[in-house]
Amino acid sequence: MEQLLRNSFMFLSKNRMITKLAKKYGLKFGAARFVAGENIESAIKVIKDLNEKGLDVTLDYLGEFIKKEQEANEMADHCIQAIEAISQNQLKSQLSLKLTSMGLDISNEVVLNNMKRILTAAKQYKVFVTIDMEDYSRCEKTLTLFKQLKKEFNNVGTVLQAYLYRTGRDIEELKRFKPNLRLVKGAYKETSKVAFPEKKAVDENFKQIIKAHMLNGNFTAVATHDDMIINYTKRLVKIHKIPKEQYEFQMLYGIRPEKQLELVKEGYRMRVYVPYGTDWYGYFMRRLAERPANVAFVLKGILKK
Repeated sequence: MEQLLRNSFMFLSKNRMITKLAKKYGLKFGAARFVAGENIESAIKVIKDLNEKGLDVTLDYLGEFIKKEQEANEMADHCIQAIEAISQNQLKSQLSLKLTSMGLDISNEVVLNNMKRILTAAKQYKVFVTIDMEDYSRCEKTLTLFKQLKKEFNNVGTVLQAYLYRTGRDIEELKRFKPNLRLVKGAYKETSKVAFPEKKAVDENFKQIIKAHMLNGNFTAVATHDDMIINYTKRLVKIHKIPKEQYEFQMLYGIRPEKQLELVKEGYRMRVYVPYGTDWYGYFMRRLAERPANVAFVLKGILKK
């Protein structure tokens, strides 16, 4: 039943018609739990509140199905606006973005130009930028562009997914770039040809890539809500005496907020992934697919309206 729910939510996340309707009717039916409003002003309020609680943030302006160059350029403009807002409001926040929203599916020229614009502004305002990883079909292109950008910019990192067979090799290949990586389990539906089909295997690979990247001496963001992975990371850094400046935990806005604060109290750096914008639907569906228990939160939100 749980797998059926996951598959259904992943299917719905790619529906363009429903995405358009969601944009039109706004953040309703529980999505506000996971999305910090539709504009930068709303997001700033959320970030300030999180910062006051000792939580760092990575901010993401949501975008799906970008097919036109003008749309990609406008998305890049929004990212630059977010960078400026982070600086002007002295927020403890980084920026996250998806290459598809910057024009990855349009052309290399479009996505590269937009990324250079964003990273130049980010460098000026001293804001770090993480390139999110998307589905497997875009993994190689994403890493190729990351390597190209890393040669010119130091303020950029990316994401690797534990459920992919290739990730261990990617850790080794990227080592020479001394990358700042966010390590995640992975939220897209992939075939067993490219991804581990069983949770146990994904968890084991997650632990292996965390260890490999940390022992390479590179900054590691462990992005998980799983206590088993969190506790494994705590043991690992203790055994190998890895300094706290070399790693952090990351979680999604609206999921396990009590655990986020608990980690802060324990002295760990904790960063919250805060998305905002009108194009929230695909992101929202993936959160439900990732953890069907989140449906209970949504139903409560609807019943309160």
